[in-house]
Amino acid sequence: MQIEDLRIFLAVVNAGSFTAAAEQLLLSKQYVSRRMAALEASLGARLVSRNTRKLSITDSGLVFARHAQRILDDIQEAEQAVTERRHDLHGAFRISMPMSFGMSHLSPLIAHFLRQHPAVQFQVELADRYVDVIGEGFDMAIRIGTLADSTLISRRLGELKRVICCSPDYLVRAGEPETADALIHHACLRYGREGQQGWELIQDGKRKLVDVRGPMVSNNGEMLRDAAIAGLGMVLLPEFIVGPALKSGELVAVLENSYPASLNLHAVYPQHRQRSEINRVFLDYLVEALRSA
Repeated sequence: MQIEDLRIFLAVVNAGSFTAAAEQLLLSKQYVSRRMAALEASLGARLVSRNTRKLSITDSGLVFARHAQRILDDIQEAEQAVTERRHDLHGAFRISMPMSFGMSHLSPLIAHFLRQHPAVQFQVELADRYVDVIGEGFDMAIRIGTLADSTLISRRLGELKRVICCSPDYLVRAGEPETADALIHHACLRYGREGQQGWELIQDGKRKLVDVRGPMVSNNGEMLRDAAIAGLGMVLLPEFIVGPALKSGELVAVLENSYPASLNLHAVYPQHRQRSEINRVFLDYLVEALRSA
């Protein structure tokens, strides 16, 4: 068994196929297949099940993947312990973040961080899905909203203000709602599961769940923002998505007396990444950069 075999195996698990793993690692599919066969032979166990349609990991493979990831993490930390003495960071770092916030706020911060630490290699996944940090091999994930109970370690990065808004044209046609309950008579563009359950607003210091309906539900805030600008209805979104449109007058804020609560912004990471020097330095940098912003 070789260390390279562990990296290839984890790449296959994360990518879901030999072909995708080979492309990611810049290796041939035949080489990846040979190394996987050699690894399974040395262990005397089947790690993945193959058929003509898809590849799936076996129970033995799941157990081995957890240990393999820890081994590679320990190797990376050992390398970092040496490079730390040279006062630089070195190694790979895999992070997941929401698409809109990642593009608008984190993209320039990551670019600046990598200019400061050129020996660090970032793999960034922009997605609005809820990733399995440990199972998918991420070092860190940025999450917006309430955190689910888990074994992950979290660090609060700040909060994101939200606003209800619509286009001036829609406001002329439909009229301005005077109370939160009046939203039931308006077209509301809803974000994900929260939008399907209703909008939770703060009115007279108390939380109130308001039933809303409308022509669109989406898991992407920018799509909903554009629909609101087009006059399709009202939308409840973070200011970082609708801020420029509010400033330009394409959108106007409504119901300022019944407002949505701000969303918490967190970084989460597995417990075994606590000793990672890249993790520590990047997280400290992110906290300070977002606080300054």
